[in-house]
Amino acid sequence: MSNRRYFGTDGVRGLVGKYPISPEFVMKLGYSAGKVLAAQGTKKVLIGKDTRISGYMLESALEAGFSAAGIDIGLLGPMPTPAIAYLTKTFRAEAGIVISASHNPYYDNGIKFFSQDGQKLPDEVELAIEAELDKEMSCVDSHLLGKANRIDDAAGRYIEFCKSNFPSQMSLKGLKIVVDCAHGATYHIAPNVFRELGAQVIEIGTSPNGTNINDGCGATSMDMISKAVVEHEADLGIALDGDGDRLMMVDHTGYVVDGDEIVYVIACNDLKSGNIRGGVVGTLMSNMGLEIALADMGVPFARSKVGDRYVMEMLVQNGWQLGAENSGHIINLKHTSTGDGIIAALNVLTAICSNGKTLHELRQGMTKLPQVLVNVRFSGDSDPLKAEAVVAAVHVVNEKLTGRGRVLLRKSGTEPLIRVMVEGPELEEVTELANNIADAVKSAC
Repeated sequence: MSNRRYFGTDGVRGLVGKYPISPEFVMKLGYSAGKVLAAQGTKKVLIGKDTRISGYMLESALEAGFSAAGIDIGLLGPMPTPAIAYLTKTFRAEAGIVISASHNPYYDNGIKFFSQDGQKLPDEVELAIEAELDKEMSCVDSHLLGKANRIDDAAGRYIEFCKSNFPSQMSLKGLKIVVDCAHGATYHIAPNVFRELGAQVIEIGTSPNGTNINDGCGATSMDMISKAVVEHEADLGIALDGDGDRLMMVDHTGYVVDGDEIVYVIACNDLKSGNIRGGVVGTLMSNMGLEIALADMGVPFARSKVGDRYVMEMLVQNGWQLGAENSGHIINLKHTSTGDGIIAALNVLTAICSNGKTLHELRQGMTKLPQVLVNVRFSGDSDPLKAEAVVAAVHVVNEKLTGRGRVLLRKSGTEPLIRVMVEGPELEEVTELANNIADAVKSAC
């Protein structure tokens, strides 16, 4: 990804109104993408968005750019990112475009693309779009301009798709579920999915106003839903992020169940039913407790770089179908082509119904190891990771934790920070060891 100027690991993202998330650039991005996609023979794309107020502006800019390139546009309105991936396939569109900054605050936004098969654009297509961005924008002849139409039944189509991924012989009747949609793109979809499958649903985070997306709610702020589950004496809570590709859960005690524990529950049920294929992909940040629990079941485990893009790449490479980030991106290629919070929640609910156990009981088979993360700021010109003192400090900690834990040092992809992570059986011990390495890093900066 280092040779890209605009596309990151998850499309183009930034502060609204600042380059590149400006109307001018986004219009040209639509035009450039349209030129590349038209060269491949297509004349149709879909555009969806989350609930940020800037979505109106960016949607119009993209629409103008694609039209100028001669591409027809299907407007989906507010829709979860995984829904746009699914609908891109069902409508046989050449690409699906998502206007969203996922779990970020409302004043950020971004543009990301899905290919015909519902996965992220291949590298060569992204590079071709970047090459077009360097050229002057023009416009096709008037009779060749792309037309736009609004797809009014998009939400209903996706709701039915989600429900089709829950066993037809099962029902959620008798379950009380709190659903937090983060005032985001799932606000008109997720509650209906679980309600139509029989659950009693208590909604929170379903009143978007353009600026409250991810604000103290959803998968990145779990206090509200934890309290709501306990107060309503609910069986569990389902928390999605602003664009619906992340899932965090809460058991009936108010305990937060993260992505590592969610994928463990799904893997256990898949193994029991004979539906598991290969192993599970996690990331460098996945808790070692997940690795240990899967090993005890004889399920292989592999770590990718941080980012759902890299989890997907390793799944495809290994021929496996189940992967996750501890932040709640759950990918199950048996059901979807990308991370999907609603589908992942239905996978967990399938395990609950199949086993006749609560979420609290199902997560007990995995014990998370204490994990301490220390951030150390450094000058962009230095590289503390190569300093002898840092290498020596890491070696000492690795020796102490051999077979019991692990160390991870990495540079942040967005800030001048070194992230020091130490994991092991005892919180007091790993805290001390993490601080020892962090002190060495500070001295080397």
